[in-house]
Amino acid sequence: MPRLSEVIAALENLWPAERAESWDAVGTVVGDPDQEVERVLFAVDPVQEIVDEAVKLGAGLLVTHHPLYLRGTTTVAATHFKGRVVHTLIKNDIALHVAHTNADTADPGVSDALAGALDLRVVRPLVPDPLDREGRRGLGRICELDHPLTLGEFARKAAARLPATAQGIRVAGDPEALIRTVAVSGGSGDSLFDDVRAAGVDAFLTADLRHHPASEAVAQSPLALLDAAHWATEWPWCELAAAQLDEISDRKGWGLRVHVSKTVTDPWTAHAASTIATETLGAPN
Repeated sequence: MPRLSEVIAALENLWPAERAESWDAVGTVVGDPDQEVERVLFAVDPVQEIVDEAVKLGAGLLVTHHPLYLRGTTTVAATHFKGRVVHTLIKNDIALHVAHTNADTADPGVSDALAGALDLRVVRPLVPDPLDREGRRGLGRICELDHPLTLGEFARKAAARLPATAQGIRVAGDPEALIRTVAVSGGSGDSLFDDVRAAGVDAFLTADLRHHPASEAVAQSPLALLDAAHWATEWPWCELAAAQLDEISDRKGWGLRVHVSKTVTDPWTAHAASTIATETLGAPN
């Protein structure tokens, strides 16, 4: 079995910490470099539910996309929910490693996995990394469909292919409009509207779209919007990342057992649909 330091070195090679945004908190949060690792669990969120799953699995390493402490802390007391996570990890000899914005811009990265889940053909990054001479790394991806679909058809496909959440897929645009090109960005994407418009795509699929940026986006162009749950747009990366580590393990003869959590950690747990009658659509009197 490999030591934790060996596995972390392989992960850092996939997602170098120096490629993370300056505000981000990536890398190893908890773990003894000399401990041996046999099982690894990948998940989006380092929450107690996922840590308990790692304990039951007997994992020696938990790799998450979201940081545990993004803005720092002055305590890891178990009286706080994040402190309980740290205590549970240490008591059970489980290391925690985070790959966040350094995985977003990787090649392949979070948006490649999202595009793959939707059967989209990646053409190029939406926001290229200026340090990548090959032009493959960067934030988001510009994609093409193999065959045009209406916006309604594409939305239904996205709802069927991405993990099920209470939110599902919200759509802005004409359901009958033909979609041939799509920009995708795992996680929150409404800061990318200028880049999406410049790319000239038919639709933009991302998460966490706010009212005003979305309203302004559709007012400025015929761009269609598909807003999925944040967790759902990033979960496909867990499967991609697990496959990457599996390949490394096989090549090095480590014999790691790599798992992907299927636990839904999206914070929204229910959805009550509005009753829409087109002839009375609007605000109540």
